[in-house]
Amino acid sequence: MAPKLITRNRISSHFTPRLGAAVGLIALSTLNYGLDNQGIATSQAMTTYKKQFGEYDPSLGEYAIPTFWSSLLNSLNFVGFAIGLFVGSIISARHGRRMAMFCMSIWAMVSATVLITPRHIEQVLIGRILNYGYVGMELATCPPFQAEIIPAPVRGFAVGTYQSSLLLGGIIINSVCRGTSGIPTNAAWRTPMFLFYVVPTIVAACIWFIPESPRWLLLQDRVDEALDSLEKLRGSRRDGYDPREELALLQRSLLEEQNQGTYADLFRGSNLKRTLIAMGMNFFLQATGSPFTAAYGTLFVQSLDSLNAFDYSIMSSCINTFCCVVSISITDKIGRRPILLLGSALQVVWLFSMAGIGLHHNLSLVQKQVVIAATALSSASLCFSWDPLNYIITTELPASKLRDKTQRVASIVSILTNFTFSFSTPYLLEEPYADLKSKVGFIFGGLAILSFVFAYFCVPEMKGRSLEEINQMFQDGVPVRQFRTYNAADSTSLNKANRTSHDEITPGVQLTRLEGQHRPY
Repeated sequence: MAPKLITRNRISSHFTPRLGAAVGLIALSTLNYGLDNQGIATSQAMTTYKKQFGEYDPSLGEYAIPTFWSSLLNSLNFVGFAIGLFVGSIISARHGRRMAMFCMSIWAMVSATVLITPRHIEQVLIGRILNYGYVGMELATCPPFQAEIIPAPVRGFAVGTYQSSLLLGGIIINSVCRGTSGIPTNAAWRTPMFLFYVVPTIVAACIWFIPESPRWLLLQDRVDEALDSLEKLRGSRRDGYDPREELALLQRSLLEEQNQGTYADLFRGSNLKRTLIAMGMNFFLQATGSPFTAAYGTLFVQSLDSLNAFDYSIMSSCINTFCCVVSISITDKIGRRPILLLGSALQVVWLFSMAGIGLHHNLSLVQKQVVIAATALSSASLCFSWDPLNYIITTELPASKLRDKTQRVASIVSILTNFTFSFSTPYLLEEPYADLKSKVGFIFGGLAILSFVFAYFCVPEMKGRSLEEINQMFQDGVPVRQFRTYNAADSTSLNKANRTSHDEITPGVQLTRLEGQHRPY
């Protein structure tokens, strides 16, 4: 009995070749985000990059990017992110998840050209904004696409690959930057950026070979295609699985939500709680130090002058990736809430430790190294908890008809929070402004305490639940703290759907059309 149970719960047992290919291609696309994001951030620490786009600082005896421009380069890019998020979600809702991924891949190649060829810092800023348009389109498309094609038992693992792929891209690009940082010409920072072409080219060429989201096809009343997509994704199984039953349950869920299609509906009834949770998740993801470690971590370590900044970026990327892989591997076993709570608690420890040491003047070499270690561990704690689980939870929460809109609104909160901290962090760190240096940990540490409180009281446990179960639990008004133990079999709607599902689908015959429903756009 036990061996059989273990076999059924193995992650690989839920993947068919077509499903594995689909998840792998989506994860590969996400890897390019890591290449872009970390490649640009690490390049800013290169001597040749500073000489090309910075100004000579007599007090330092070297070239440096002015605080004003450093702030703009790492904050105004979120204007492009917001536009990309909006455009990507519209393309995804109207024309499908695959079309959205194709369009964003083409756009990524355009923005890569702008990033490789600039001569002035204003051109770099334009390239950053264009590049983050691609990143916004990716966030609007990839996590929902993965959530909609993955079986419930491994949804946490699969959606979590969004963050792990991003971090793996960081390892690759940081390693390349470490190798090219000693080149005395602009090839030092241009060479890594040529990698920005590779992944979009592969994704654009291969995206049409994976199945479309069955949920999206149902929303378009393309029922036969939705059934065909499910059959391809699930493959032939011996456990009595019938794709027609799953499709009927999906249709039942959509029919019950057919009048919930506007932004106002996000803040009505059971959707209000879901929307607020998604917004809170995205706020605390950014407010607990993500912009500091991701955009300024390498520059901050370089300012301490106790460790090679490029070695640090590789080390930190490897640790972050390991923590993320561990997290997504266990989240479907132990749940989302315990990981969030542990991650927040660890962040509090590391951030306050970093800030406390910063109270000393003229830090010794050992103290500087402890600050660097605390910075890396804070980033690792975030990558173990909030970074991967944010995408999992915010794709599990919404009603099917509102998934794109919920993702969009939650991401706007993330954008505004990220913009605020990305813009202000250089002024918090550097002279002649606040000059907090590592004492900035007091700010992020205080917010980490609030993130712990939010996770404890507001985030439901959704591991192992189908998206239809989660939807019904919110509609039934199940308290957040009771999600883990609630028996979904008691739900009248779900029981009715299960009893009638087999009779509602006949191969080649469409289901009852979703009459009267409004299109997502």
